[in-house]
Amino acid sequence: MNGVHDMGGMHGLGAIAPEADEPVFHHPWEGRVHALTIASPTRGNIDAGRHQRELIPGPQYLAMTYYEKWFRSLTELLLKSAFVTLAELAQGRAAPGPKAEPRLAAEAVQPAMTRPASYLRETPTQPAFQVGDAVRCRNLNPTGHTRLPRYVRGHAGQVVAWRGAHVFPDANAHGQGEDPRHLYSVRFTAPELWGEAASPRDSIHLDLWEPYLERA
Repeated sequence: MNGVHDMGGMHGLGAIAPEADEPVFHHPWEGRVHALTIASPTRGNIDAGRHQRELIPGPQYLAMTYYEKWFRSLTELLLKSAFVTLAELAQGRAAPGPKAEPRLAAEAVQPAMTRPASYLRETPTQPAFQVGDAVRCRNLNPTGHTRLPRYVRGHAGQVVAWRGAHVFPDANAHGQGEDPRHLYSVRFTAPELWGEAASPRDSIHLDLWEPYLERA
């Protein structure tokens, strides 16, 4: 979807200032939010979690830190899924009655966090594009979740690799199933994206799902 979270290719947001020896978490509460999110019964669909963060109103989104956004989306997903109530969140304790099972037991955390995961899937369809093909990103403006960056829509590039079929986030985020689609690495030149003032020596590679692309 279009929103303030899609900042790729935009100017005026300030310089990137890498932090030397940056810690994994800057505050203890950030680690707790990370743990809560990983253990939450809503964690089974990472695309839905990303979309929930995209729904945060723009002014609030820009004012939040990274893990404040995680916490906001976690609580809203828990409410949507009826795992908690507003009263339980306000009181900080569960109401009497049946409790939702955590997605991860304590002994399962270490294996879950260290075991490689993959969104690669099988599909009976053949890839529509081959390495070397000229393609153009479709000018899509969906109201739902998408992994197609706004700054490449309508621009032409070249397929440099086929990555197999992967879970299609645009469907998975909205409970429509994994709907595996072919994924390609596409090279875009800087002048194609940002005009003649950009260096012709520069380029970027994006992994893009087949429904985002058409032949150039």
